[in-house]
Amino acid sequence: MKQYGHYFMILSCLIATFFLYNKQLGAIPLLILSGYLFYMAIRDFYKIKNNK
Repeated sequence: MKQYGHYFMILSCLIATFFLYNKQLGAIPLLILSGYLFYMAIRDFYKIKNNK
């Protein structure tokens, strides 16, 4: 179930980028997506680090 949330977040950002790109606002969803992916990477990094 958790993986579906990740897929939904990425898909919604891609759809928002598609629709906002014509209005020259396509960078906003990409910035949100990069922040989300950065958060996921940091969370996994600390999870792996604490398992040692």
